Amino acid sequence: MEFELIAKTFQGLETVLASELIDLGANNIQIGRRMVSFTGNKETMYRANFQLRTAIRILKPISHFKAKTADEVYEAVKQIDWTQYLSNETTFAVDSVVFSNEFKHSKFVAYKVKDAIVDQFREKTGNRPNIRIVNPDIQLHIHVAEYDCTLALDSSGESLHRRGYRQEAVEAPLNEVLAAGIILQTGWRGECDLIDPMCGSGTFAVEAALIARGIAPGVFRKEYAFEKWPDFDKELFERIYDDDSMERPFEHHIYGYDNNRQAVDIATRNVKAAGLSKEVTIAFQDFKDFTQPKEKSIIVTNPPYGERISAPDLLGLYKMIGERFKHQFVGGDAWVLSYREECFEAIGLKPSLRTPLYNGSLECELRKYQIFDGKFNDMRAGGGDIKTAQERRLMADQKRFKQKRDFKTRLGEEPEERQLSGDRNFGKGKYAREERRFGRDDRKFGRKEGDKHGDRRDDRCENKFSSRDGEGRKGKFGSDKFGKKNFDRKNNKSFNKFRRDDED
Repeated sequence: MEFELIAKTFQGLETVLASELIDLGANNIQIGRRMVSFTGNKETMYRANFQLRTAIRILKPISHFKAKTADEVYEAVKQIDWTQYLSNETTFAVDSVVFSNEFKHSKFVAYKVKDAIVDQFREKTGNRPNIRIVNPDIQLHIHVAEYDCTLALDSSGESLHRRGYRQEAVEAPLNEVLAAGIILQTGWRGECDLIDPMCGSGTFAVEAALIARGIAPGVFRKEYAFEKWPDFDKELFERIYDDDSMERPFEHHIYGYDNNRQAVDIATRNVKAAGLSKEVTIAFQDFKDFTQPKEKSIIVTNPPYGERISAPDLLGLYKMIGERFKHQFVGGDAWVLSYREECFEAIGLKPSLRTPLYNGSLECELRKYQIFDGKFNDMRAGGGDIKTAQERRLMADQKRFKQKRDFKTRLGEEPEERQLSGDRNFGKGKYAREERRFGRDDRKFGRKEGDKHGDRRDDRCENKFSSRDGEGRKGKFGSDKFGKKNFDRKNNKSFNKFRRDDED
């Protein structure tokens, strides 16, 4: 039986996420703002959590209603039969996102949802379930867009960007979901070497290796919220977890460099924790010493933005980046994520593609540079072109890019989107609490001790899960490419009830 689902993501990654959902086998795909709605069954929901690289969380709506006041929210929620989802022994929490002139405080809406649930149980049983903010049994999410309310179960729990492999991080690390989305936007799938000359904690390098190997990002996670649901199908999820049919060999290599030794040490530990030491090399090297790679490569990098560096130093850094590209990366494509227009101007090269992306609350751009030998006019005279046909279509779409950008900080983002941005100060940073220790002989990742599917090992030369005792099951999920507006793979039906013009 199919039901509605919503995948949350960062602004600018919606089409990438939709493409992932097509490959996953989802139906009725509709792109919104910072979300993609779709339909699927329980297997689709499990796979979405486990396999999607650009999703922050997967929500399962259980009620759509209109409300103009907090009391109307209370009454609508109280009409739901909560015994389907909770019991007196169940703990729960309510998260809220509100975009409305009527509701001034998002937490007040969450309180009204909580009160309605608790009151229903008190009236029926004389008792009530408990609230638990940290690691509840059931996580609820209410989204309010003016008068349109959607109440959903959060099937993910902890944000999906927290893969589980990160041991430490530089301060203001690049979000894993954003890193994976950028790599997918480049079109790179492991066809050549990939280089990040300013790698920080190694997020680009690790996410690129996972993509190149076809390894699901969920293999390192401890748990998902849906594992606590009453209808959790453990056998089904174990089959999904143990399915390695999408994994493949990687014939090239990934290189990460940084001029900060602490960052190099951190990135090395993260790569090792992900079991990708054979695919990724991290080394100490200043970008000013970068030389022409021997093998065909692409560069994907996220330089400092200048939040704590003086303007002359910052512009000098970006000028150096442009010089290295032009003189030591001839014939390659370079992708740069940055924030300040003057920084891009200092690179001194004409981009073939400009894509707006949010890094936390910062409205950034991802720019592609094609590095060719000689002068631009000579290249054009020889029949070359700096833009592909697809890139011309994207650049022609005025909705994708504002010509006059204000580079203002966006307010009101969701908690998992409040990632620090800017320059790198090195240390354990915000992820220090996630640090895990792995013994040399017992290096288990993700799953709890004793779980059947819990031991993805550091050494990946055999490319096996130790828990697997047979061949991975091939699912029904295809690789159709989407082009239709409503992305319906079966009967071309629209799924407009999920779509909100101000969906966020």
